[in-house]
Amino acid sequence: MRRVLIILAILIVLGGLGAAAYFFIFAGTPTLVVDTGTNPFGNPAGDAAGGESDTVDPDTGGAAAGTVVTQRLIEITKGPVVPGAVAFISSSTAPLPAGEASGTSTVSLPVPDTEVRYALRESGNLFSYLFHARAAKRLVNKTIPGTQEATWLPDGSLAYLRYAGGTAENPEIDTYALPADGTEGFFLPVNIAGIATVGSSSVFSLSSGGNGSIGTVSKADGSASRTAFSSPLGSLSARPAGSGQFVAYTKATGLSGGYAFLIDTAGAMNRLFGPVPGLVALPSPLGTWALLSYTEQGNLKTSLLNIRTRELIALPVATIADKCAWTSDESAVYCGVPVPGSLATATYPDDWYQGAVSFTDRIWKIDVGGRFAELALDFSGATDGPLDATALTVDPRKDVLVFLNKRDGSLWAYDL
Repeated sequence: MRRVLIILAILIVLGGLGAAAYFFIFAGTPTLVVDTGTNPFGNPAGDAAGGESDTVDPDTGGAAAGTVVTQRLIEITKGPVVPGAVAFISSSTAPLPAGEASGTSTVSLPVPDTEVRYALRESGNLFSYLFHARAAKRLVNKTIPGTQEATWLPDGSLAYLRYAGGTAENPEIDTYALPADGTEGFFLPVNIAGIATVGSSSVFSLSSGGNGSIGTVSKADGSASRTAFSSPLGSLSARPAGSGQFVAYTKATGLSGGYAFLIDTAGAMNRLFGPVPGLVALPSPLGTWALLSYTEQGNLKTSLLNIRTRELIALPVATIADKCAWTSDESAVYCGVPVPGSLATATYPDDWYQGAVSFTDRIWKIDVGGRFAELALDFSGATDGPLDATALTVDPRKDVLVFLNKRDGSLWAYDL
């Protein structure tokens, strides 16, 4: 019995020494934790790779703080982002960089920041980005997958999101008005062909089809609707042109001649320009000018049309008007312009709209008063990839130019 007790005592001591050795060797080894809570839609704001500022704040739902590419060029998010962002002067404030205001080495008083608001294509979530503060946050996480287009009120308080709805047997285009404060939204009538804001609190919608086109203006909440104009022409596009007027044009195609019309406050249509193939018209905010793009013997042309005098001014750059944005005071228009010699043989603008061809752009500023164009941004000189600029917008104080790269859906901002 004594021998058995001695053996048991030896085994207990050896076991204790083994346990001590285990904890001594392995206690400091970190445990591998696998996060299984993966977002099925991916990172809402894309992966911010490279650059000086690509940190991610978990409180923003994954929205990156923007990637600084150059001192003036920021990739807000890799997206993909829904075409149609808004830039405005935010009530939020951002401190100026050290010494900018007072010439000292101290940080100056805060100033109003330029805020960019946008929607992600995969989720329809709304996001905000303060340009100078380099701060991003998610505003609304309501999921509206497959959103194709966003139109915002100028103050960024409401987004009209358009997406494919209905059923396979009866497809339709739905438009959902989503407030940026997270309150409940509402639907607009189905199958709206186009939507645009009028002033600060009204919205214009266009219904267009085989029976003609009807333009309607209502309050931002969809109430107090009235007919602005009606036309027997189907497949029209129309945009507000200041003082209750609109500029409308027939479906842009390089396969046939198109017309542009001025629609006055009484709803009467007067021909502005045409017929020319591939015609696209972009009126200025106050309705003084219309930027026109069209094709001539298969080549892109861009001109300025004085709506009052009908004077046509040929421009030294050639692009599609949908790749441009006016400043709010009509003093300039910014455009994504293909690099000379980079255009593929194609039917324009049809093949570009359909995604059959892509452009390699630089951003040009067209000075309306001086009637000249100057290079604003050589994108290829700042990044490794090409730019096909679309959905451009400029904030009211001409501080920041925002644009989408059609090639990958990434959203960019450039300090003007």
